[in-house]
Amino acid sequence: MTQELKNQLAGIRHVALDMDGTIYLSNTIFPYTISFLKRLTDMGITYSFLTNNPSKSLADYLHKLDVMGIPCEPEQMYTTTIATIDYIKNNYPSARKLFLLGTPSMISQFEEAGFIPTSDDPDDVPDIIVASFDMTLDYNRLCRAAWWISQGVTYLATNPDLVCPTDQRTVLVDCGSICRCLEGATGRKPDVTLGKPDPNMLSGICSRMNLEPSQIAMVGDRIYTDIAMAHNAGAFGVLVLSGETTLETARKAPRQPSLICRDIEELGEMLAESRQ
Repeated sequence: MTQELKNQLAGIRHVALDMDGTIYLSNTIFPYTISFLKRLTDMGITYSFLTNNPSKSLADYLHKLDVMGIPCEPEQMYTTTIATIDYIKNNYPSARKLFLLGTPSMISQFEEAGFIPTSDDPDDVPDIIVASFDMTLDYNRLCRAAWWISQGVTYLATNPDLVCPTDQRTVLVDCGSICRCLEGATGRKPDVTLGKPDPNMLSGICSRMNLEPSQIAMVGDRIYTDIAMAHNAGAFGVLVLSGETTLETARKAPRQPSLICRDIEELGEMLAESRQ
């Protein structure tokens, strides 16, 4: 470890963790996750969880982590569903009716926030369309979304991910790929795409915890979301090779991570070494 890297790691006060591919893969927790989080706490480093996967509500995510034995308080969790709700409330305060391409769990989070989901009906006009990682995607609703997009309705995407990491022998088509389908049908891209690499998640952490961006390590398994957000926010970007990205792909990236680790276990070892 170079002295410069040691100094950078020694200055880390908070670790923002991607979830799928970083602390677990699909529904399988990595064997080192719990010990890594304990190690952070022992070193006085706080942590939070950031995910581009909007398929679960906050309550469902907290339950999933609890079942895995991962300690997490509501204020430590920030999803793209929450980011999208915040964005709509801040930028479209009069919007109430939303056409949502999303799972029932995600839709429930929007309903709890006071929004009204619209139906697959040309007379049920939404204020905004929201496309997301929809594992319950229905063809007719996809067509209805394309119709509203073609009519010029405000169109948001929760995240840009093309696929979702999985330990199963399949490809999980994510929000970015669904949006490309809609673009092919309508010629229109989302007006705004939330989630990583948008820096707002990390900016919020800096504001809430009175930290400088350089004191936050953004840790994740994707160059084009996790590491791109670290660059956009001025944070220390750590790429882990436990999810989507291979070392070969990482080395070809135009904007390199601050650090590449095998996994968060190796990161924990390096953080501890920097404090010796």
